[in-house]
Amino acid sequence: MGKSVERARWWVWGRRVLEWSGWVVSAVSAGLVAVRFGGWDDGTPLALAVVVLPYAALGGVLALGVLLALRSWWAAAVAGLLAVVQLFWLVPRLVPDGGAAPAADAPRLRVATSNAFVGQADAAEIVRLVREQRVDVLAMEELGPGSIARLDRAGIADVLPHRELRPGRDTAIYSRLPLTPLDGSASEAAREQIAAEVTVGGRAVRLTAVHTYYPLGDSGRWSADFDGLRAAVAGATRNAVLLGDFNATLDHTPMRALLDTGLTDSHAELGRGVAPTWPESDTYFSGLWPVIQIDHVLHGEALRAVSVAEHRVPGTDHRAVVAELAITG
Repeated sequence: MGKSVERARWWVWGRRVLEWSGWVVSAVSAGLVAVRFGGWDDGTPLALAVVVLPYAALGGVLALGVLLALRSWWAAAVAGLLAVVQLFWLVPRLVPDGGAAPAADAPRLRVATSNAFVGQADAAEIVRLVREQRVDVLAMEELGPGSIARLDRAGIADVLPHRELRPGRDTAIYSRLPLTPLDGSASEAAREQIAAEVTVGGRAVRLTAVHTYYPLGDSGRWSADFDGLRAAVAGATRNAVLLGDFNATLDHTPMRALLDTGLTDSHAELGRGVAPTWPESDTYFSGLWPVIQIDHVLHGEALRAVSVAEHRVPGTDHRAVVAELAITG
């Protein structure tokens, strides 16, 4: 009799713990949904919380299953509603857009982006990646003192002889194809970016190397950087490619506003919209995998993503991203 009573007590206690855990998960999910829906992360420290939205969606589904099993109907109803909202945001980026494949003879451009982690990235490995992946254009971010010289010694000019950089800026564009700097008619916001044009198959493609400030350091400056990006591409997204370290996921309000200008994220287009690129394990905690996706290749409607992949580069806390784009218009 005593053992039966003890087991019953443990069951009641365990049930309460599980039910309260479900409520806690739902409360966290509700907060994140409110932040994303209200755009309260734009220029505020709440931007840090938004990065876990994909994981909160998974947690919400698990919480829903537990609450249904416990027959906690009201809690399950709340968890279910929140799960539906989050999956509504998440699922489309996990499913290829299903558009028609580009013609086999459409011109192709292979682009890559790599954050150098204040110059600590292995320059020889970057050049090796460019060679192996047949990269046409490389955007580099967070170049530190001596980074350009190290890349030169590693042979970057042998594979990508053209470059666009600016003193005092930590981004650069290297290219196999000749680069044409923006002309004087470009807006002031556009001239603030490291940007240039290349011609592929007789068609111009406008490239912008992106490195926004990080929201943990100054969320207001982070938001202002996105304001500048939107102003720079206003009315000129059709043949645009923006690539680099955006310090933002696809759930952040400034990133979604940038995409609304007429840009498409290559990962999401191909159904890989949750492909973590930061932080690389060797830089911080050995054995861990990257958990958030903040490195992106965005493109306008005249281009279409054919492939996209992430690559480890020793010495940096970001994974490089390589994408092949077809010029379709």
